[in-house]
Amino acid sequence: MTASAEPSPGRGLFITFEGGDGTGKTTQASLLETWLTDAGRTVVRTREPGGTEVGLLVRDIVLHHRGEVSPRAEALLYAADRAHHVETVVRPALARGEVVIQDRYLDSSVAYQGAGRVLGRDEVRQLSLWATEGLLPDLTVLLDLDPAAARARLDADDKPFDRLEAEKESFHSHVREEFLALAAAEPDRFLVLDAAQHPAELAAAVRDRVATLLA
Repeated sequence: MTASAEPSPGRGLFITFEGGDGTGKTTQASLLETWLTDAGRTVVRTREPGGTEVGLLVRDIVLHHRGEVSPRAEALLYAADRAHHVETVVRPALARGEVVIQDRYLDSSVAYQGAGRVLGRDEVRQLSLWATEGLLPDLTVLLDLDPAAARARLDADDKPFDRLEAEKESFHSHVREEFLALAAAEPDRFLVLDAAQHPAELAAAVRDRVATLLA
């Protein structure tokens, strides 16, 4: 059966893409956006950090700032960006019945700051839930890939690494383990996919899951 994304007026949908750096989140978000737009859906494509003018400033600090940013300050900056982004972009789009496709959300904070920076899952999650007034995605697509394979992809891009991409493999292993633990704890919200698959196969799996939410 071919997945359908026929419009259903008045119903918004919040979809996030998560995973380590180099897992293909941007590619899959773009493919999903095209499919939904072709089917007549109004799509808001965004990201964290950097989905607003304020977010761009935060993104520059947390990913490109020269010098140390303390782990707690980093977590608070992400939460501040998230609060503003949800209030000004995500919730208004959902209220209009649109589909929000977002690259990273609170699960990234739990994985990167909670596990990678060892600040603690519960504290970081509660901070983001407070910042967003409890907003959770309808679907979170987790693209899972071995950190070494992900690093090889990043190396092939021949672009400078940001502060998080430049962390050691052990950091990224902790991040991956936390993402998988989050998915295991909320199987109804997460769709876990092997990011080593061909992009077309991944896109088809995402479309099938999204179609069930739009039915």
